[in-house]
Amino acid sequence: MLRILAVLVFLAFGLAQEITVLTHSSFSLDKALIARFERETGLKLRFLKGGDAGETLNRAILTKGAPIADVIYGFDNTFLSRALEADILLPYRSPEIRNLKATLLLDPTFRALPVDYGWVSLNYDRAYFKGRPLPQAPKDLARPEYARLLVVQNPATSSPGLAFLMATVARFGEDGYLDFWAALRDGGVRVAKGWSEAYYTHFTLYKGDRPLVVSYTTSPAAEVYYSEGKYQEPPTGNLFPELSFFQVEFVGILKGTKNLEGAKKVVDWFLSRPVQENLPTEMWMYPARRDAKLPEVFRFAPEPVGSVRLDPVVMAKNRERWIEEWTKVVLQGQSPEAVRRARR
Repeated sequence: MLRILAVLVFLAFGLAQEITVLTHSSFSLDKALIARFERETGLKLRFLKGGDAGETLNRAILTKGAPIADVIYGFDNTFLSRALEADILLPYRSPEIRNLKATLLLDPTFRALPVDYGWVSLNYDRAYFKGRPLPQAPKDLARPEYARLLVVQNPATSSPGLAFLMATVARFGEDGYLDFWAALRDGGVRVAKGWSEAYYTHFTLYKGDRPLVVSYTTSPAAEVYYSEGKYQEPPTGNLFPELSFFQVEFVGILKGTKNLEGAKKVVDWFLSRPVQENLPTEMWMYPARRDAKLPEVFRFAPEPVGSVRLDPVVMAKNRERWIEEWTKVVLQGQSPEAVRRARR
């Protein structure tokens, strides 16, 4: 009898329908939650990591018509318009929408549903700056003594890099943001491809040589959480809430999925309370549900006052130009004035 049951279980597992979720490389969830979803639905989840958020979305767009996944998670509000204009997503009014914070519902067509949100922010290494003055204003970052201490991410390949670029546009305006970046370039700012390289390779907390890094307002709380008692207080801090950029991450069903009902279940699962309450200590973002509880360690991650946002329409209209202009000034060494003249 036991042998028969074992065979039945094996057959059931072997026949389970597989659902592929395309995510960015930072994706993480409790394995027990994933196993429970698979037991309860009979679906087998496969997570396909596509690089940074921008790279992941590009993969979905390039494979339009022959999608490599059923669901995509992790593209944010800076890339939202690109996802919608590419027409790669199916509309889905999940029953969980009623539990979400209304301010996060940025897509009225319900093709992109908010999963979590947070702020891209400048972090500093407290140990490095003990006895040394911190920059007192955002423009101080462009001074050589601070620019040489800063590592940022390339906005063409990195979601937080793009968010920080947009924060500078919002803070300094169209006439000033390129001057700010040119001063950073001349001062010696370092550009990394993505967040992991910037944080774990170049940040002094991880034995790099840059004590200022573009990361998230929740990063100090994450350092305490993962330290297993080593830290009672965060070893890092946030700088300049006026340069913190509001970020929302979305989930959507890819057109061409061969299992639409299964894909809907995955979207509902992302928005369910158990997953939402797991996100803060896995993804270090705030949950999109109104009724999700935050972990105690989030007392070290207060929401910044005075953070900047940009209208999604403005981002959609100007995003590619801002990236192109940033590349010309920061990577190719052109003058801000020459780049501005080329607009006319």
